Amino acid sequence: MSNAAAVVRSPPARRRRASVVGGLARAGLVALVAAALVGFWELYHWVWVSTGWTWPFVVNDTSMPHVWTIYHAFGQPAQVNQPALINVLLHKTAFTAKEAAAGFGLGALIGFALAVVLAQVRLLQRGFLPYIVGSQTVPILAIAPMVVLWVNPRLPGSLQGWGAVAVIATYLTFFPVTINTLRGLQSADPRALELMRTYAASRWAVLWKLRVPASLPYLFSALRLAATASVVGAIIGELPTGLQDGLGGAIINFNQYYSIEPQELWATNVIAAALGIAFFVIVVLAEKAIVRRAPEETA
Repeated sequence: MSNAAAVVRSPPARRRRASVVGGLARAGLVALVAAALVGFWELYHWVWVSTGWTWPFVVNDTSMPHVWTIYHAFGQPAQVNQPALINVLLHKTAFTAKEAAAGFGLGALIGFALAVVLAQVRLLQRGFLPYIVGSQTVPILAIAPMVVLWVNPRLPGSLQGWGAVAVIATYLTFFPVTINTLRGLQSADPRALELMRTYAASRWAVLWKLRVPASLPYLFSALRLAATASVVGAIIGELPTGLQDGLGGAIINFNQYYSIEPQELWATNVIAAALGIAFFVIVVLAEKAIVRRAPEETA
């Protein structure tokens, strides 16, 4: 009896062991790539300084500070009588993450709803899709001040300032979700569509039981792009609002002292990149949890 139970339990145990080994291998690969990038940065700095090359730009401790200088800056106070830079940046990162998460969620909902409507009504798709595509040709820096003036006066007090930034992040998020989801909704197997029509399935049933599951890989591909775009939109949106609580305010502040203390701006860039990577990883984990449960032919 015990041998039979051991045989039954062994495949899940092997899968768990393989999952742990795979996770460790991926973590080791990430660490190896990070070490290689650091080594390339320092090698590039050493070669260009030692040879005096000036193309494509002059390399010195201001244009390319050493990695250890940037790392050391995290533990130093940003200004006199202020906490360590890492504490300041973490506080600002939480504020920007709130804006980006709100914009990402709202943009994903709007993009998905638009895709569903356009997939169901072909006339609207032909009429509105060119304008949706054209909306992304306008520079975000040109739209951001307008959004601040239009949106801020209409928001309640608790949303003043950062609510407009969330709208700007929404603007960058909805487009890839709309386009990819629309393509996914239209990628359902024609044989499955014909089978559901044979059973007199309603358009609602076809949508939710066939088209939406088929669109999940396309949807999550768009969400991976939109996750990082929402962070970029939140940071850019903070510039015209004058908000100093987020990473956008930190970038403007440290940019003024770049010629003296460049490592502080580089440290801010590292944290901003880490925030975008965190959003991306969250979407990837959600994709693995959701798409894995989808039928094999639609995933």
